[in-house]
Amino acid sequence: MLTKGNTNIAIIGLGYVGLPLAVEFGKYYPTLGFDINQVRTTELQRGQDHTLEVSSTELAEARQLSYSCELADLRRANVYIVTVPTPIDTHCQPDLTPLIKASETLGKVIKAGDVVIYESTVYPGATEEDCIPVIERVSGLKYNVDFFAGYSPERINPGDKEHRVTTIKKVTSGSTPEIAEFVDKLYGSIITAGTYKASSIRVAEAAKVIENTQRDLNIALINELAVIFNKLGIDTEEVLLAAGTKWNFLPFRPGLVGGHCIGVDPYYLTHKAQAVGYHPEVILAGRRINDSMGRYVVSELVKAMVKRRIQVSGAKVLVMGLTFKENCPDIRNTKVLDILAELKEYGVTADVFDPWVDAGEAQREYSITPIMAPQPDSYDAVILAVGHKQFRDMGAAGIRTLCKTNSVIYDLKYVLDKAQVDIRL
Repeated sequence: MLTKGNTNIAIIGLGYVGLPLAVEFGKYYPTLGFDINQVRTTELQRGQDHTLEVSSTELAEARQLSYSCELADLRRANVYIVTVPTPIDTHCQPDLTPLIKASETLGKVIKAGDVVIYESTVYPGATEEDCIPVIERVSGLKYNVDFFAGYSPERINPGDKEHRVTTIKKVTSGSTPEIAEFVDKLYGSIITAGTYKASSIRVAEAAKVIENTQRDLNIALINELAVIFNKLGIDTEEVLLAAGTKWNFLPFRPGLVGGHCIGVDPYYLTHKAQAVGYHPEVILAGRRINDSMGRYVVSELVKAMVKRRIQVSGAKVLVMGLTFKENCPDIRNTKVLDILAELKEYGVTADVFDPWVDAGEAQREYSITPIMAPQPDSYDAVILAVGHKQFRDMGAAGIRTLCKTNSVIYDLKYVLDKAQVDIRL
């Protein structure tokens, strides 16, 4: 039976979720950080993390952590934690390819008595219905006889230096009562905020997927209210600040809903709901509203430009921000792309400026080449799409220097005061 003394951990996938977890486990257990991307493992071996989630000092503190992209190195582990992405495809359907490939990899190295713990966000049932059978097929071992499983959903918030792995309460679960207890104690040994042991893997999976579904729906409501208030000539932030004086009003703000979680996870739940014969109306309505915000933003910008007698076709617009959230280099599923696509439909030339983004990654992922620095007096309009600290530090005066005399500033993130911009979401 596995104990703390004989536990050897392997983390499969060293992205925004896997690396911080590997670092924490690597302070107390022999831990292998495994990733199929050799560039990534080499970078980490040098003590650098391009995602900026973990500092060089923190990497050095994980004295029992090593990195590899070699399958053979995985064999020394007896606890495998899977933290690979779970994206959606172009039809908004779950894409389990990374998860299935990770399970195939585990099937090649898993041994009798080993435990596999999944952290990737999935729909209820995916661990035991989609992943475990792959491990059984490849390994020839039998689930809950030869090897066991757990599920402990990730709760990473990229760019957040206050809410870290150890300070966020961790939901845990296991395929048997004994394994559930082992998984709970394993995480409990590094999570200072404590753990919550769910009654089953399916319950833990469902708990994770509704966390972000709830946030998605709340933001969709505020986005719809913003559209209504705009038509009524009322400033949305002023309304939200007034309503926020009541103790139980939830402080959500309107905006683009992208990223690897909130804009994706609801589709995992709706996929499973439809698979069992239920059409989820409220969840999908929220998704439609949030997915339409890029188009709405551009339509409002165009109206403002027309009112200023600015020629739209051929205009030059600066989009400030490409990441899916502020003060973070993460560009996964960024909805700024929707704005750029819509601007192109109007014949507008758009420059993208984001000091947080790796230009090579933006080019590889989206064929976008961000500019190094915007030139003064160059733009007919500016869209403040992401609330980076650098943009706030520029202030209204700094941003106005980038604009032509007759221009429009559209602030989606309340970076500037109301009086300093032409439009706000």
